[in-house]
Amino acid sequence: MPDHADTLPLSVAIVCKDSARTIARTLASVAGWASEIVAVDSGSTDQTLSLLAGHDATVVQSEWLGHVKTKQRALESCTRPWVFCLDSDESPDEELKRRIAALVRADPGDTAGARVNRKVWYRGRFLDHAWQPERRLRLVRRDRAAWSGVDPHDRLEVRPGGGRVVDLPGTLRHDSFATFAEQYRKDVAYAEMMAANLHASGARGSRARLVLSPVGAFVKQMVLKQAWRDGPAGWLAAMATASATLHKHAVLLELDRLDAGDLGPDR
Repeated sequence: MPDHADTLPLSVAIVCKDSARTIARTLASVAGWASEIVAVDSGSTDQTLSLLAGHDATVVQSEWLGHVKTKQRALESCTRPWVFCLDSDESPDEELKRRIAALVRADPGDTAGARVNRKVWYRGRFLDHAWQPERRLRLVRRDRAAWSGVDPHDRLEVRPGGGRVVDLPGTLRHDSFATFAEQYRKDVAYAEMMAANLHASGARGSRARLVLSPVGAFVKQMVLKQAWRDGPAGWLAAMATASATLHKHAVLLELDRLDAGDLGPDR
């Protein structure tokens, strides 16, 4: 039986921009379940806003502040004691929703949040091995958690002393990309952003890491995660991870050389 929104003290926090391709599924998955949907929108020009309006979502207009700060604004804009934080291409399955509802209703005072397992959905099925398991803290007490991390790799964390974090069964579906070509483009942008932020924080490039880290990333996916069991998509996922790692370390090395005024080839 579906949970009634008026009995579930839960907000859903979403950040979005031009997310019409995926946000309809996200909104449908939480409609009539959470008592509040809050979306921080950074200037959508497609159907995103009309889809949000159709689900009575509270929309907060904001310039893009970066992944960490924008998601923090969404969290702070919620009014319910519990918040389920979603990207605009994620949707919980029924098992996960039941487990979240049970935890929120029980409201154990020593529990501050819950991790859920996210799986990429690609061409009609889940990737059950590549990038698995991918447990992420997504359900939190609003007053005991905050977003942190280095853009674009944001991280939701419970504040020190806030309470324990539990793992919930169920799956958070991730409609991250329609094609691996799209994923590669996204990975390049994220790798460049990550390299720039790492460089700004004092990290420096390494030729050894440039050579070894991509190989290690590929082996981790193919051998440890057994991505090969996902078929051709698993191989592509492993290659995407390796190429993103290569790009990050290449950009980091180049930034070092630019800082040193070395713009020419190695001698």
